[in-house]
Amino acid sequence: MDGYIHSFESFGTKDGPGIRFVFFMQGCPLKCLYCHNVDTWGIKNKKYVLSPEEAFAEVQKVKPFIRTGGVTVSGGEPLLQPDFLLDFFRLCKKEHIHTAIDTSGYLLNERIKEVLELTDLVLLDVKHINPEKYKKLTSVALEPTLNFLDYLAGINKPTWIRYVLVPGYTDAYEDLHAWAKYISGFSMVERVEILPFHQMGMHKWDEVWKNYQLKNVPTANSKDVKRAESIFRQYKLHLAN
Repeated sequence: MDGYIHSFESFGTKDGPGIRFVFFMQGCPLKCLYCHNVDTWGIKNKKYVLSPEEAFAEVQKVKPFIRTGGVTVSGGEPLLQPDFLLDFFRLCKKEHIHTAIDTSGYLLNERIKEVLELTDLVLLDVKHINPEKYKKLTSVALEPTLNFLDYLAGINKPTWIRYVLVPGYTDAYEDLHAWAKYISGFSMVERVEILPFHQMGMHKWDEVWKNYQLKNVPTANSKDVKRAESIFRQYKLHLAN
């Protein structure tokens, strides 16, 4: 099964351990208000159509440089394309390349469970812990992501949790405490990454003729991040540097 791909990055350092080859897959069932990759939402708007073998050939070009890192598939939502991922990850594992998926956790089925068997690390975006606020932020329900988190716990899959800190949306004192308390109950969570909201993707909304509702929201500054970190540490969460 060919993969619909938006773009790829040969030397990524933000999406998993070490230097990584990162594929940004096309298509996403969420509609996050702060999305900086809004041009990945429609699966038909792909820029590349690659077979698993063609995608792996791109990885092979830089294999010496990612030896201490690996490959990450992000998006969009990569688990919209599990058949491609399954064949692609099989090729990676034959060459002992570390595999990671950056996902919202919204999708889970038997095919995706097969993909997770070949996944060394899951980067899971738990965007809010309040169901109503989560739906307002993403347009979808929170429950599937929490179910996905439960499944990862059940198979003891190494997991990094990501949290985008958006002033006025995800930074309320009570929400940060509730989120941290919930996540602290999962022993397979190795670390938590706080990602400060920024406006660098705002121009993409104009390019795809979509209404960007967060134009006047300020960037999360270092004080905002330190406040969230302080709360998360109270629940013994290991924070990324």
